Amino acid sequence: MDADAPAAPDAAPFDFARVDTLFLDLDGTLLDLAFDNYVWLERVPRDYGAARGLSPSDALEQIMPRFRALEGTLDWYCIEFWSRELGLDMASLHREESDRIGWLPGAREFLYASRAMGKRLVLLTNAHPVILGIKDEATAVTSFFDAAWSSHAFRAPKEDPRFWAGLAEAEEFDPARTLFLDDSVAVLAAARAAGIGYVIGLRHPDSIDTRREHEGMPAVDRVADLLGSGTDASPAGGPRRR
Repeated sequence: MDADAPAAPDAAPFDFARVDTLFLDLDGTLLDLAFDNYVWLERVPRDYGAARGLSPSDALEQIMPRFRALEGTLDWYCIEFWSRELGLDMASLHREESDRIGWLPGAREFLYASRAMGKRLVLLTNAHPVILGIKDEATAVTSFFDAAWSSHAFRAPKEDPRFWAGLAEAEEFDPARTLFLDDSVAVLAAARAAGIGYVIGLRHPDSIDTRREHEGMPAVDRVADLLGSGTDASPAGGPRRR
């Protein structure tokens, strides 16, 4: 987005009495997108280039148009597709870098507080199930949730109305009393079009990258900003075990 674009209205604090269900994105909302950006923009070009006698910068220049051409499609998020396209074992590559996986500041505290308020928590991610598994091994993130869905289960990414139609069949929820948090403007717009009552963007999905604005969408810097000062975010009771 243009750096001069108007800032989105701040959504903090949020009145959680309005909602029963929280839909939460994974990467850039709960987990630091710096991991994914490192893998795809540094590690992948390095390995792809090494196999072809290219520098990492030349390799990135060569593969970036292929990434952009599929942005927002299910293939864009599919490690099986990119393993074939790039000649790399994307699952192994992610595992080799898994020590870089980490939480965004305040994310776990937000999940503990949401549980304490009695909300139903549902993870909605475009991450391939294998990648979700690798991240779950590193963080136990799914243990905080009542349900976790990869868009691959619905054969459509969250940007696509078919994802939301599939989710409506799989999950019982009142859209008017549901809050959805995500760092992607396109995904937030799709959720809004699907009738989700409250959609809020995240401005700092990557701890080492620049601020991301969400023109026309309410937003916060981090999920914990949605909590009022009187909300108990202590980890009493621990995460759910499913």
